[in-house]
Amino acid sequence: MPVQTGNAASPLAPDWLTVPADLNALHEPMWAGSVQRNDDGVLTVGGLDVAALKEQFGTPLFVMDEADFRARARAFKDAFDAAFQDICGGVDVYYAGKSFLCTAVVKWVEEEGLRLDTASGGELAVAARAGIPGERVALHGNNKSDAEINRALDMGLGRIVVDSLDELVRVGTIAHARGQQAKVMLRLTPGVHAHTHEFIATAHEDQKFGLSMAGDSTDKEGLSAAEEAVAAASAHPGIELLGLHCHIGSQIFEPDGFALAAEKLLRFLAAVQRKYSIELPELDLGGGYGIAYTPVDTPRPAADIATAMAAVVRSTCAELGITSPRISIEPGRAIVGSTTFTLYEVGTLKTVRVDAEGQENVTYPRRYVSVDGGMSDNARPVLYDADYSAILASRTSTASPQLSRVVGKHCESGDIVVRDVYLPEDVAAGDLLAVPGTGAYCWALSSNYNYLARPGVVAVRDGYARLIVRGETEEDLLNRDMGVPND
Repeated sequence: MPVQTGNAASPLAPDWLTVPADLNALHEPMWAGSVQRNDDGVLTVGGLDVAALKEQFGTPLFVMDEADFRARARAFKDAFDAAFQDICGGVDVYYAGKSFLCTAVVKWVEEEGLRLDTASGGELAVAARAGIPGERVALHGNNKSDAEINRALDMGLGRIVVDSLDELVRVGTIAHARGQQAKVMLRLTPGVHAHTHEFIATAHEDQKFGLSMAGDSTDKEGLSAAEEAVAAASAHPGIELLGLHCHIGSQIFEPDGFALAAEKLLRFLAAVQRKYSIELPELDLGGGYGIAYTPVDTPRPAADIATAMAAVVRSTCAELGITSPRISIEPGRAIVGSTTFTLYEVGTLKTVRVDAEGQENVTYPRRYVSVDGGMSDNARPVLYDADYSAILASRTSTASPQLSRVVGKHCESGDIVVRDVYLPEDVAAGDLLAVPGTGAYCWALSSNYNYLARPGVVAVRDGYARLIVRGETEEDLLNRDMGVPND
């Protein structure tokens, strides 16, 4: 039976994956700015090599470039301020904390001039512990508890983003009973279908988020849910209505969806301001900007995004004859995603032979490379079929490329970290692999499946590494188990 060998592309590989010309090279868009190889071929970040990080902190390990995080945060703030200066005096940039949050990151966000977007009482607790002023914090969520609403009011939050008519009434009632007014933005669904996975496309009608802008509703006057909410909020004594909000999805590269959403919300804003004789001074256009997980991903620089969005806001406001509201945005993944890679140690390896589609009597090798983490530290491949890349980090290699699948150690066949990647043929147990682009929604979605302890997060800067989130221990896990007393 024929056997595939050498540097030819494997018929088992997806169409987008090509054989790298150099397996040791770093595709820059996927990595933090300081990541490189030293003279010994070992991957380094912030001046520290991964072998030293493994020795000090163990694996798996999330490794973050602090300077890169700060630079990406500043880039968004500076680019959007410049693009919108003549329109509304600049932009308020809210870092989407759901992507990755800890107290150190909150401090970096504040120091770089950004604000903070949270989505739960727990995230509010992190913000409070870090000491960021409440007026610089927003609270999202489609099902806020009374306790979360009260905490937001206790902290003096700059905005509560309301997700439904029911929630609007609850927020207003709680605030009024306290003798306060809640600062509220209304989250609308503009019906824009972003080109992304259906689970992370959030502006179409058939999903849990937001108030529909479509004209069909249960209101007796035939108002849309969005307009009904504007009318109710503007009349409620417990509500200070700041403006409107939308978020069309995540991991989006094309600007068309953002432009269309901005135009639709501005037209709606102009219409309700006239109809109800109110002023809505703020408009939040959300986030969702994509990053490079693989060499074929083409993220846009912050300046390009800002320029394109500013052009739409400028022209639409001019057409409508209105003063632009203060614009805000909510980047999360685009700031933190590429700042971080996950470091793993290779364990067992296994090569299987697989039939190629449309070919009879020919099989091709696929190598399974098992690492010491898995779906407990990166759930995105199993949740969204997300693609990642990987590279041999502890050394360089001149061996031939072999199509590989990086898998975890969980008792689950879907426990895949990197579905398809070419790695050197001589990868062996004890080698270190680095998976880039894991700063967003990896640690945040991590779990203790199979009772694995969640990894720590290390921030590296100028040759110094410090834990910003301590990795769990088995003792941490057992301390929550109340079945047998811990003597």
